[in-house]
Amino acid sequence: MEPSSRNGEANAGAGSVSTWRASDLELEVFARGAEGAERLLVLHDLDYVNGVEYPFTEGLAKRWRVISPSHPGFGGSSLPPSFDSMADLAYVYLDVLRLTGPAHLIGLGFGGWIAAEIAIRCTHDVRSLVLVDALGIKVGDRTTRDIADMFVVSPSELVELSWHDAQRGEHEMPLPVANRGFDEDQLTRLLDNRKTAALLAWNPFMHDPKLRARLARIDCPTLVVWGASDGIVSPLYGRAYARSIPAARFELIGQAGHYPYLEQPAAFLETVEPFLLGVQRA
Repeated sequence: MEPSSRNGEANAGAGSVSTWRASDLELEVFARGAEGAERLLVLHDLDYVNGVEYPFTEGLAKRWRVISPSHPGFGGSSLPPSFDSMADLAYVYLDVLRLTGPAHLIGLGFGGWIAAEIAIRCTHDVRSLVLVDALGIKVGDRTTRDIADMFVVSPSELVELSWHDAQRGEHEMPLPVANRGFDEDQLTRLLDNRKTAALLAWNPFMHDPKLRARLARIDCPTLVVWGASDGIVSPLYGRAYARSIPAARFELIGQAGHYPYLEQPAAFLETVEPFLLGVQRA
């Protein structure tokens, strides 16, 4: 996998985008922060508008080099025809880590599931792991719905489930509906994101039945962060996630739903940065 710049070099301000190419894959990669700084690999959630122009990445980029690819089949990244599982994404990112060298790994929601799949396979290049309102495991019995079905609820219901402040979420949540102020290209990308997520994670819905038992393989410092008002995956689900990972720490962020890094970016940074700095010092 080889990187090639699309619009010039990155800097600590606006960031940059480049394309990393493999034999059958083009990966759109956003970056922000000083190129010589220690790296953070941030794996995005299911619904997102590409880029690193968020308050929390701006804060992280003051100390670290923030690298945020669009997952294969999301944004401007291609999806090889052979890809049909979350394991395929995990191996792509293991190759990315091999290219970048050791990095801290932050997974958000759907991206948290990918991060967990990476860490159960190999942590040689994972300096630390931060899982934020992650999907991917089964907690209840076979008749219990652990994860809200974000594909079938209405946009307004999804905002209610995802945000502590639903009124704010109506304006800020990147939903693939016409009244969100996105242009045609952004809407198409958002819909394509959901199409890819359904292909990779529809059955069983948004989890791997074997993942929870395999979380005990994770041997890097781990922080599990959750929004206290998350209606997609509840804090109880998050605590079960943390208990399944040896020595993982669990932190709850108040007045935040499924996107604490968007809804409470200052509190999110105050939770994550001390953890990262502790690992860095160690």
